Amino acid sequence: MEILLLCIKIFFVRVFDVALGTVRMLFTVKGKRFVASTIGFIEMLIWFLIVKEALNTDLTSIWIAVSYAGGYALGTLLGSYLSERLISGMVTVQAILSSANDEVVTMIRKAGYAVSVLDVKGQDDKPKYLLLIEVNKKRQNGIRKLIKELDDRAFVIINDSKTVYNGYFQ
Repeated sequence: MEILLLCIKIFFVRVFDVALGTVRMLFTVKGKRFVASTIGFIEMLIWFLIVKEALNTDLTSIWIAVSYAGGYALGTLLGSYLSERLISGMVTVQAILSSANDEVVTMIRKAGYAVSVLDVKGQDDKPKYLLLIEVNKKRQNGIRKLIKELDDRAFVIINDSKTVYNGYFQ
C-alpha cells in the first residue's frame, strides 16, 4: 500500500511540475520574464522535493520510475493544453497563393480577416500573391482552413507574433 501511495504522489506531482514547466517556457518566449521566473522557482522547488523523495525511499519498484515517467508525459500533454488556453496572443499567417488571385483575397476579407497583399514570383517565375494576415491564436485554425478551401496549393507558414500594434484586427 505504501508503494502505491508513493507512486500516485510522484505521478501527480510530476504532472503538475511538468505542466508548469511547459507554461513557463511559453511565458519566456512571450517575454514575460517575471512570471516565467516565478513559475520556474515553483517548478524547481516541486521537482527537487519529489525527486528527493523518489530517490531516498527504502522502497524499490519499477513502478516508481514508471510513475515518474508517466507523470512527465501527462504533464507535457497537460502543459501544452493549458498553454493554448491560458496564453493568448497573435500569430502571423503568411500564405503564398498558387497564383495572383484577387478573388481569394476578397473572400478572405469578406470572412473578416485583414490581409496585406504583396506581389511575388514563385519558383516558376509566375506572379503570385504573398498574403500577410495577423490573427488571434484562437482564430488561426479558421484562417488556415479557409485558405486551404480557397487555394489548396497555397504555401502557408504560421508563426507566433511577439509584439503587434496598429493595424486592423478582428
